[in-house]
Amino acid sequence: MTLYVAARLSLVIPMFLGSTLIIFVLMRLLPGDVVDQLMGLEGSLSAEARASLRQLLGLDAPLPLQYLKWLGDLVRLELGVSLRSSLPVREMLVQRVPVTIELAVLAVLLSMVIAVPLGIVSALFRNRAIDFTARLFGLLGLSMPVFWLATLLILGGASFLHWLPPVIYAPFWQAPLQNLKQMAFPTLALALSLVAVVMRMTRSSMLEVLEQDYIQTARAKGAAEPTVVLRHALKNALIPVVTVVGVQFGYLLGGSVVVEQIFGLPGLGFMLLNAIYQRDYPVVQGAVVFVALFFILVNLVVDLVYGVLDPRIRYGSA
Repeated sequence: MTLYVAARLSLVIPMFLGSTLIIFVLMRLLPGDVVDQLMGLEGSLSAEARASLRQLLGLDAPLPLQYLKWLGDLVRLELGVSLRSSLPVREMLVQRVPVTIELAVLAVLLSMVIAVPLGIVSALFRNRAIDFTARLFGLLGLSMPVFWLATLLILGGASFLHWLPPVIYAPFWQAPLQNLKQMAFPTLALALSLVAVVMRMTRSSMLEVLEQDYIQTARAKGAAEPTVVLRHALKNALIPVVTVVGVQFGYLLGGSVVVEQIFGLPGLGFMLLNAIYQRDYPVVQGAVVFVALFFILVNLVVDLVYGVLDPRIRYGSA
């Protein structure tokens, strides 16, 4: 297992460096920079003033030097300072990341609670009414855009339930009830689309596992059907499901921009989108690097979970 973990960790560095290079280049390919954004908001500046401001912000150096300087800061765990607010990016992430992580965790937990049992039942009653209903539910979940579903939840809550979540965000450790009320609709909007993916994968995986010889052997020995399903089939069927959930969790962490915008949550996505509008390079780069590193670590954890779910998987080879 040690060799396996070491091999997986050896891939983290090149993947991390590749992600830093991609985000650095993509940000510089966007038209304009933070100086142009300031000019649009605060009036025109002379060419000398613009050059002086770019020099002050460190934007006049050649791009390779800017990239190497940024990598040097990352090695020292320094993410830089916002070009607009002059706040340290690390402090901004500390304030915003917990909101997005809470939203992603709640969405994944809710989707698992709904999708896994639904996928199991759908596989056990294949081509029956409950199976067709579950598959139709999954198709609807995949077809509905998250922004449209979030808008429907707001309209439905206001029109039929006469209730809307609190507008002012409250951290969970300060006001748990208010926090959960505010997270209810965003969590539901993200979870429903994830439910469709996890349910379809659970159903497909369960159908494949239920056809295996060892399942037929367990039934032939007289094992009860709940034992066959939950003890013998489910653990192996969950391997591809864990993969999907791990990947989707990474996507939720970086892809909750729209939901956070609609519901006014001060999370990572909200901050990242505003930083892109403002061409605030250090904030965008710091946020994306955090998401990329988190995504890489989640994939590593998923690989390690495989061995727990299926003892046939060996860690000796990468």
